[in-house]
Amino acid sequence: MTYLFDDPLSFPSDAVEGLVAAHPEELLRVHGGVVRAAATPAGQPALVVGGGSGHYPAFAGWVGPGFAHGAPCGNVFSSPSSDQVHAVARNAENGGGVILGFGHYAGDVLHFGVAAEKLRAEGIDVRIVAVSDDIASGQGGDHRDRRGIAGDLTVFKVAGAAIQERADLDEAERLAWKANDATRSLGVAFDGCTLPGAEDALFHVPEGRMAIGLGIHGEPGIDEVDMPSAAELARVLVDGVLEETPELDSDRVAVVLNGLGTVKHEEMFVVWKHVAGLLAERGLTVVRPEVGEHVTSLDMAGLSLTVMRLDEELERLWLAPADAPAFRRGAVVEGPLGEERGEVYAPGEDPIPEASAESQEGAARVLEVLGSVEELLTGLEPELGRMDQVAGDGDHGQGMLLGIRAARAAAQRSVEGGAGARTVLVQAGAAWSAEAGGTSGALWGAALTSLGRALADDAAVTGDALLAGLIRAVEAIERLGGAQVGDKTMVDAAVPFRESLAATDASGSAGAAITEAAAKATAAAEGTAEIAATKGRARNHGDKSVGTPDPGAISFSRIVTLLGEQLS
Repeated sequence: MTYLFDDPLSFPSDAVEGLVAAHPEELLRVHGGVVRAAATPAGQPALVVGGGSGHYPAFAGWVGPGFAHGAPCGNVFSSPSSDQVHAVARNAENGGGVILGFGHYAGDVLHFGVAAEKLRAEGIDVRIVAVSDDIASGQGGDHRDRRGIAGDLTVFKVAGAAIQERADLDEAERLAWKANDATRSLGVAFDGCTLPGAEDALFHVPEGRMAIGLGIHGEPGIDEVDMPSAAELARVLVDGVLEETPELDSDRVAVVLNGLGTVKHEEMFVVWKHVAGLLAERGLTVVRPEVGEHVTSLDMAGLSLTVMRLDEELERLWLAPADAPAFRRGAVVEGPLGEERGEVYAPGEDPIPEASAESQEGAARVLEVLGSVEELLTGLEPELGRMDQVAGDGDHGQGMLLGIRAARAAAQRSVEGGAGARTVLVQAGAAWSAEAGGTSGALWGAALTSLGRALADDAAVTGDALLAGLIRAVEAIERLGGAQVGDKTMVDAAVPFRESLAATDASGSAGAAITEAAAKATAAAEGTAEIAATKGRARNHGDKSVGTPDPGAISFSRIVTLLGEQLS
């Protein structure tokens, strides 16, 4: 992976367009992802499930009767933006409310949460279900604090079947959480995956070794052992998944042996032979197992095992018919299937307010700075990606580049339309969030938006307003991200930057104040090399991040350093 692509940055969008072209009678391409070609039956709750691209069949392959109603599709291994989630949900919803389902990752929690607030403001009832089946991402504590991997399949299948049986929003939400709390998973990897266009995998497992506890976004495992035989691997997976007893304890189970991209069916069947025997030895009866690729990680060489405990209610829903491009079960899906779709919702750009000549001059300067930031991040992309590979998923550089390109393009359109500084920054922030996705996309989008709102379209950009806006921008990052200094995130660099600006003598120049604050941000960012990550995906890999600075903190410090240079 990947041999065939055009522009690596357009790979996710190109893949979705190809999927829809392959299933034109089942899927419709909308802004941000896909929905069923037929409209959701009136009054039926809409199940909208999604996440980053690179996991097919998850999530777009599950859109169809008896399963999901829509799927927002983010960039590779990056959450869809709130704009994408909102648009897909608007096209899927038809009077019955919406369940937003996703794996429990920080970026998804943030973007789906923002979309939910926007939908609620529009009068739509929204529920959120964050799947948390991966036992390797948290020992003990609250099961719902863990990340979601192949348990997405069992949880969303149950919710979709319940909705097809005419469950209302409350009942469908209850059953989704019941399925989640009855589900446990564990994964292993033999080698890492490669982002489209990248020269090497995000990580490698030493020859003759196996990583245990991998994520589905290219994160390395939390432990390594000698490469096992198929029988030995089956015991590792079964023992791990059955180590704790879910809230729903039962001797009947739904089981998924999931391939992550490179391990093929014959190999999985060899492993399954042993898994089935071990489960029987434990007194468990397997109900309609699924052995194949369901939640992949591009071309990662690995497997995961998912077990959902069943009672009569969950078993009925697990066995219920479904008819989606990548998941077909049963001959007939009963119940309402929807009629021909009418108008499709597509978000449009906000109108450009009138602006004074002074603010338009400031807007032109904003565009120049964004262009310089794009040049900076183009050069930094490989370095940021290497940093992120150590304990993350390796996409930080790519995500930042996608974000700044979208922001600069939006700013260009706004300036050409006569916008002032406020509008240029607000529209640039919206574009960054929409195109970059992920946690960093949401945070940088919010930062630009907050900075813009501190300025005006009918007045010149002053030094005081700029400094106040930058302080607000960092405050937005802190508020939305939820991280603290010491968590090894962008906040470690952003807070010293904010504190320095807040202590600035108002009589000085803004450029000098930003340069001084940027120096403190740079020192703090470099100091994150000595910290073990406690937030985001890297937190699951503990001390592996020690010795490498946080890429988000580094990119923040480099951008504000450039800003100081531009304004001095």
